[in-house]
Amino acid sequence: MPKITYIEHNGVEHIVEAPEGMSAMRAAISFGVPGIDGDCGGNAACATCHVFVDRTWLSKTGRADPERELQLLELGEGTQENSRLACQILLTAELDGLVLRLPHQQF
Repeated sequence: MPKITYIEHNGVEHIVEAPEGMSAMRAAISFGVPGIDGDCGGNAACATCHVFVDRTWLSKTGRADPERELQLLELGEGTQENSRLACQILLTAELDGLVLRLPHQQF
């Protein structure tokens, strides 16, 4: 099972081990990581699971889909080149060690 490190905006880290195939959003919610709301349940219909993918992991997670994710992310503040919706990042063995940073607040 891949391990993911979620880092809150204040630097507090949460390390979660979750099954492959689960989204990074669902893993955060299932293990009580604060700062991920997931209001739409993982349907890419909101941006309350906005994360910043650590730049060393972008080649494995990919960048936000321009037609699906970017439109939602642009509604919030603080979108960066490495912004993603955690509901769109499916965990695989290749993502073991993934580091995701959380914004100050979700929109």
